[in-house]
Amino acid sequence: MSTTIRPADKGDAVALATLIEEIERFYGSTEFQPFEERQAQVEEALFGSSPLASALVVEDEAGDLVGLAAYSFLWPAAGSSHSLFLKELYVRDTLRRQGIGAQLMKELHSLAAARPGCSRVEWMTDSDNPDARAFYRSLDFAEFDGKIVYRLDAGAAPE
Repeated sequence: MSTTIRPADKGDAVALATLIEEIERFYGSTEFQPFEERQAQVEEALFGSSPLASALVVEDEAGDLVGLAAYSFLWPAAGSSHSLFLKELYVRDTLRRQGIGAQLMKELHSLAAARPGCSRVEWMTDSDNPDARAFYRSLDFAEFDGKIVYRLDAGAAPE
């Protein structure tokens, strides 16, 4: 199957909102926010007046979105440089192991390399996700020890 990787555009918001629910199901979620709310959040995050993120999408021959790489630029990284931080890499299960994920990673690297002052691409995966870890190892990406991820829900106040 032929696919195209391209930057997301505003016309992708409905398909991206649908794909995000698919991603949530992949990670085991059983409760989902209302579709209209999810679509509005996609539009604001990617296409609002101050976008929070960017995304590459994978489009199949029929024009359906079957994957994405959502990323943001973070500062500071090394010294005063910045990094491209990959938040989500997803390819529909029927298209996995066809090189699409590797193409997305290559495109992300190209975006980082072309951006002045961007020193690296960074991302995380769950330690209990052996498929993702095997995928990244297959591309010769090394795992780094030493980071612990913390999370505080926006509605919860620190004590």
